[in-house]
Amino acid sequence: MFEVYKKGQGKYTRVCTFIGIMVIVVIGAFFLSRKLQYSPYLQFGIPTAMVAAVAWLTFWILNKPSAADFLIATESEMKKVSWSSRKEVIGSTKVVIVTTFIMAALLAGVDLLFILLFSWMGVTG
Repeated sequence: MFEVYKKGQGKYTRVCTFIGIMVIVVIGAFFLSRKLQYSPYLQFGIPTAMVAAVAWLTFWILNKPSAADFLIATESEMKKVSWSSRKEVIGSTKVVIVTTFIMAALLAGVDLLFILLFSWMGVTG
């Protein structure tokens, strides 16, 4: 019941998925506990039970063969990705920023031309 399917494979993907889900659930439990101001048992018991139930359910789902095999395959594919170097990323970012400013200037110029054209034609907005 609490066995890890294919232990050692896809470890980081499964752990990060579990942590990500649990962060969302704990945040939700925090806000739920703030809404349940009736008694301390309700205020802390229900959110704690919810976190425990979701933790168990998440562990169970992440260790089902179909889900675990998917996460294992995802991790192995991510190891094959050729990541851009820092220099390439910075260079590409500069190109995007400069291109964005050039396009903004061109669009501002075209907008100004339309304003002048419509004012010359007597069209008011």
